[in-house]
Amino acid sequence: MTAGDTWSGGTWSGGTWSGDTWWSPWSAAGDSLILHVDLRPDPGREEEAYSVLDDAERARWSRFLHRGARRQHTLCRAALRINLCERLGCSNRELSFGCLEHGKPFAKVNGTPSNVSFNVSHSGRHGLIAFAEQGALGVDLEVRASGRDFDGIGSSVYRRRERRALSAAAGSDKAYLFYRLWSLKEALIKALGTGFSLNPARFEVPRRIIEGERAAEFRFPHLPSDRFWLEDMGEPRFAAARACRLAPGESSLA
Repeated sequence: MTAGDTWSGGTWSGGTWSGDTWWSPWSAAGDSLILHVDLRPDPGREEEAYSVLDDAERARWSRFLHRGARRQHTLCRAALRINLCERLGCSNRELSFGCLEHGKPFAKVNGTPSNVSFNVSHSGRHGLIAFAEQGALGVDLEVRASGRDFDGIGSSVYRRRERRALSAAAGSDKAYLFYRLWSLKEALIKALGTGFSLNPARFEVPRRIIEGERAAEFRFPHLPSDRFWLEDMGEPRFAAARACRLAPGESSLA
C-alpha cells in the first residue's frame, strides 16, 4: 500500500487497505459533517494509518516524544486524509496542505486550494474531524479532568459573566462548566483562524449559552459585522463545540 492510492468505499482502489475504519459519523447538518475518531491504542491500526501519511506528516510524527501524541497525530491525520480524498475525488498523492497566516491548514488538490473547509481536534482517546463545503469552521474537543484550579485558570481566560457562572458552580458541575466554556471559546478562535494571537479573555460566549442553551449566534467585539454560529456539542464522554462563520444575509442555524 502506498500513499498514492485513492480511497473508495472502504478499500484502497490501488492497494490492499483492509477496510477497517477508526472513525464514524458523529453529527451532520446540511453540508456539515463531524466524524468521531477512535484514538484507543491499536498497533495494527496505527501501522496502517502511518502508511497513509506523507513525508511532512511522518517527520512531525517523529518529533513527538510520547506514544500517545504519536498515536493521536497518526490516527487523526490519516482519517482526515482518507475522508478528504473521498470528498474531493482525488488520490492521496494529489492531496496536500497549505497554511494561512496564523497556521490554520487548508487542503489542496494538485496544488490548487480546495473549497472544502475542515478542522480537527483531539483529546485523550477521542478526536473530532469537522467538514463543510465552504466557510470558516472550528471544532474543539476536551476530555474533562478533575482536580484542577478551575477558578484560578478561569480568571485569566474568562470574562466577568463566565467567571461568575464558574464561581457559582461546585464539584463536578464546576469541571463540566469549565470545559464547556473552554471548548466553545476554542472552537470560535479556530473558526476565526487567528490562533491564540487572540486572547480568549477578550470575548465572552453568548449569555444564552452560559445560561444553558446549546446554540446561539455570536460576534467578536472587534469584528461586529462578522456573524458566527456557535454550538455546544458536549456529551458524557467529553466537552465539544462547533463554530462556523455565517455568510452575509444567511439566517442563523437554529
